[in-house]
Amino acid sequence: MHRSDILLLATVALVSGATASQAGPCTSQIADVEQQIRQLRATAPPGGTGEPSAPQTLGAQLHHQPTPGSVENAEREANADGDAALQRARKADADGNAEGCEEALREAKRLYGID
Repeated sequence: MHRSDILLLATVALVSGATASQAGPCTSQIADVEQQIRQLRATAPPGGTGEPSAPQTLGAQLHHQPTPGSVENAEREANADGDAALQRARKADADGNAEGCEEALREAKRLYGID
């Protein structure tokens, strides 16, 4: 083997190792959940699934029709909660906190209705 071939292989091995070491404990799980969310949004009918949901409020149990404003507010809140859960997962992943990342991903999955 030529010296240049050895140098090339060593460089490739070094770069591959450095790239792998930069990934957090649940980077691939985050990517999977984000892909599932993209698929939900792409296939969901307008006003259907694909967006996160929040728990039912007391007002929703009073048999009143929701106003367009209350529906928009609930959607904004659910989106913020879903985005916050994903952001917590990314931060925990970057910090090397596998348990925190997995907990945040469970919350994001719950909000988006992902099994």
